[in-house]
This record gives sequence, C-alpha cells and structure tokens, in this order.
Amino acid sequence: MTSYKYIDFVRLEDLCQSIKDGDWIETKDQCSTGYRLLQIGNIGVGSFRESGKARFVSSETFQRLNCTKIEKGNVLVARMPDPTGRAWCVDTDIPDSITSVDVAIIKVDKSLLDAKYLSYFLNEKKTLKLIASLQTGTTRQRIKRSDLADLEISVYHLPIQKTISNILGNLDEKIAANNKLSKTLEDIAKTIFKSWFIDFDPVKAKMAGEKPVGMDDATAALFSDAMEESELGFIPKGWEVKPLDEVADYLNGLAMQKFPVTDEMNVLPVIKIAQLRAGNTLDADIASGLLDSKFIIKDGDILFSWSGTLEVELWCGGPGALNQHLFKVTGKTLPDWFAYFATRYFLPTFRQIASGKATTMGHIQRGHLTEARMAIPTDELIRRATTIIGPSHALKILLMQESKKLSDFRDSLLPRLISGELQIPEEMLAS
Repeated sequence: MTSYKYIDFVRLEDLCQSIKDGDWIETKDQCSTGYRLLQIGNIGVGSFRESGKARFVSSETFQRLNCTKIEKGNVLVARMPDPTGRAWCVDTDIPDSITSVDVAIIKVDKSLLDAKYLSYFLNEKKTLKLIASLQTGTTRQRIKRSDLADLEISVYHLPIQKTISNILGNLDEKIAANNKLSKTLEDIAKTIFKSWFIDFDPVKAKMAGEKPVGMDDATAALFSDAMEESELGFIPKGWEVKPLDEVADYLNGLAMQKFPVTDEMNVLPVIKIAQLRAGNTLDADIASGLLDSKFIIKDGDILFSWSGTLEVELWCGGPGALNQHLFKVTGKTLPDWFAYFATRYFLPTFRQIASGKATTMGHIQRGHLTEARMAIPTDELIRRATTIIGPSHALKILLMQESKKLSDFRDSLLPRLISGELQIPEEMLAS
C-alpha cells in the first residue's frame, strides 16, 4: 500500500503558474457571436452549467480589452455564492471563451499539481465551508483573489493526485452519461407529446390523406381524421377540453415551521425551492416526520415551484417533506407522465403571469391552473401512448436515482481520499 503522507500543506499560489480574475465585460461590450462569455452562473460544483442565453464578445473587443482566453486545463473558481469557491476544471476542448471578473482563472504548475485534483479539493465540503468563512463584503459577499491564493492545499505526490482524480472522474463520467441519456429520453418523450397532443400532427396528416410519420397502422387508427371547433379553436374530433387542474392534482406544501421536531429519530428534510433546484436535500432544514403521507415526497414525484423562477422537475433526491410554495403534481384522470409534460407545456405561460406580479417574488394562483386548458384525447389513445412514453419516463427516473447514488458515493469518497483515510494500492497509481 502507498503511504499517504503529505508532501506538505502548500499555499495554492505556490502550486500555480498564475491565479487571475476574469475580465470586466460591460453590457455594451457584448454581442451575439465571437468569444463565449462564461459567467459566474455557468460555474457549477465540478461542472459547467448552462444558465440562460449565451453571451459573447467580438474578436475586436477581446483584443481591445486584452481579455484572457480560457484554456483546457484551467480551473475556474466562482468567487461569489452559491456556494462561493465552487470550481470547474476545463478538462475538455471548448469553444473560444473568456470569463467574468468574479471568476478566478487558475493555471496550475503541472509538475506539482493536477488540475482535476485541485477542482475536487476545492469542491470538498470542508474547503467550501472554509472559503465561505473568508468571504468579505456587505451587500455582495465574495472571496478575495488574494485569500484564494493563500489557501493551503494538501498535496500528495503527483501520481496519487492523478489517481484520486481518475477514481472520482470515472464516477462523474458515469453520472454525466446517465444525465445525457436521461435528457435524450426526456427530449424524445417531449417531442412525441407535443406532436400528438399539442400540434395534432397525426390528425393533420390523416386529413391530408397521408400516413402519420413513423407510426404503425394500429396507433394511427386511434387518431381522428377530422377536426372540430372548440373553445381552444380546432381540436381533433372526439377529444375534450379540460382545465389543467382536472388533468392533475396540485397539492400545495405545508409551512414546515408548524411541524417542529419532537422525535430526533423521526425527522424529514424539508424540500424547498432551493432543494428542488439542487436536486438534493443537502443543508435542508428538518421537520417532524409525523406528517400526513401525502405531504411526504419520494423519488419520481413531480414537483412544481409556483413562486420565484417557477420550475417543474422530477424529484430523485430521496424522501422529504413538501414545503409551501411547491406543488406535488399527480395524475388525476390521466397518467403522471401526461401531467408532467402538460404542466411543463404551460410553464412559459405561468412564468409570464408570475413576472407580471407586483411582488418581488412572482407567483401563480390556483385559478391559473383552471384557466390553463388543453385538448384531452380518448382513453384508448392515452393507453397506447402510455406504452410508448411511459417506459422512457420510468427509465429516466431510474437513471436519475442511479446518478444520485453515484453522486452520494463520490461525495463520501472525496474527503476520505483527500485526507488519506482511504489508501490507494500501488498498482492503481497513475503513471
């Protein structure tokens, strides 16, 4: 077995070629093409995350402002919440990019420090907690670049660093593959849902004397070959118009402060909007587990945050208590998968309603669920669609559950590998 003695606790700056901030880019400097501007919201905990519309600067602006181009192997560190100090190692080729001033760009000395190891070290909970304690500022807290440079890094011999990175990286690759497949399944199911139940493509094809694309005869026979007028305009003949709250049940959560913990052995993490966004219950408040079972969330449940940014997500973060400002959505007259895609279809409308509110945190009301109306197909067609969309929806949930388990395992390994509690056999060492 390899000895896990540290070379030393070394200042981060002494292990790097450079630590610099990103560029100060004003709105007037931005355009629609050129160098991608990676903003602080794009920096996730160990990953890149897409967040809204991409922004760019032109080649001319890049030269004029003497911007720093992001390179493969750089570690980008967010100097502001949430959490402060989260890091992403750019370990793949990316389009020409720069980053914003509140993101530190670290170029490691490759003879002393593995970039991926640094990223994992910075994203470890104890490190993030330490960085949070170093934040300064009143209105907008951030860590100074100088304080980041002064962080002490526990450094092993390079082969051990690389082996730790490989072990954790393999888990991350599996999680990424699961997430990619999960998204593909979602996209396929969403496409079918929209084509069949929103755009009525099979009906329109039959009206034109054509066979619906990619559909067997038995399924095609379940679609009408005519439309009829309704309050929504023309819909397939024989379909009904129903409000969204008849399609699904929308159960609002509870004010969990009214359910204090009285038995430390019977508690549940409180699932709020923050937990929904994160997909886990880390740092969640706790409440009594003695709740009506309908308010207890389980994997596979559909959650809809009806205030703030408004999101509709499948939950796979483990059991929890449903907090107010969240709906648990379950199919009422139709399957859960239909309730999920139907609610997501109306999400842009709901967000527009919420954005028009005078309050700082916009929201929708139950009446808006009644006002959202859609055409509902025949029972036979729903049963047929369930044999097609249902399995992909179920597989997506399984993939999300597996990714959550892998993520939890990675997070349990990370501090044990870095601290030396888990030792690596000699034959596993990276060359």
